[in-house]
Amino acid sequence: MNDRSTDDLLKLVALSIKQSALVVSFAKNKRSLLIESVFKWYRYWLLMFEAFINYLRQRISLSEPESELIRSVSVLKKLRKKQYLLQEGDVWSYNAFVATGCMRSYSVDEKGQEHIIGFAIENWWIGDRESLLSSKPSRFNIDAIEDSEVVLITQENFQRIGQQIPAFNDMINAILQKSFVVSQNRIQAAISYTAEEKYLHFIQTYPAFAQRVPQSMIASFLGMTPETLSRVRGLVAKK
Repeated sequence: MNDRSTDDLLKLVALSIKQSALVVSFAKNKRSLLIESVFKWYRYWLLMFEAFINYLRQRISLSEPESELIRSVSVLKKLRKKQYLLQEGDVWSYNAFVATGCMRSYSVDEKGQEHIIGFAIENWWIGDRESLLSSKPSRFNIDAIEDSEVVLITQENFQRIGQQIPAFNDMINAILQKSFVVSQNRIQAAISYTAEEKYLHFIQTYPAFAQRVPQSMIASFLGMTPETLSRVRGLVAKK
């Protein structure tokens, strides 16, 4: 081998070593970024879960093992604005707690008209109880009005929590009873209130919704056109 061939070979070896070093450095950086990303997500998950646990602890007493049981079966789901949590035709199998954001439940008729059943913001629950209990396809859609985060627990695990933590089961039963009363009052308002009375009842009962939900969605929830709602709001503002 002549001197030139030797020099070329040495350059090639040096280049290979340099490239290998770059690959190793890239791999280390990539691994570091991955670990950082995982820890960032874990910290974020803990923050959202703590919001859920704080909600529960304001209503019932929880020991650390009981909190850990709930944590072990909870799944955090992030939703972008307009992203579906449930679509019509799918079977709903979760109990969903809204940690942050604002969501809505609605159906769509044959003409493509939306009919909003309800809204949910932080510390509210949302889902399709009919589909959950019957395992039949849902008639409703649930999507995010704002970027939102929800804590999901399967029905099987939800029942398990209720069996092992009686106070949790009592809390859920109280929520369901209150929900029944709210639904009953809404039916009464729908069949007996004037448009103005419906709107006043809404802003008095759900002031947070009135500030965060688009007027077109409020109109759908109240069973009136956006034009009618605009007229009613004008009349209310003048009084």
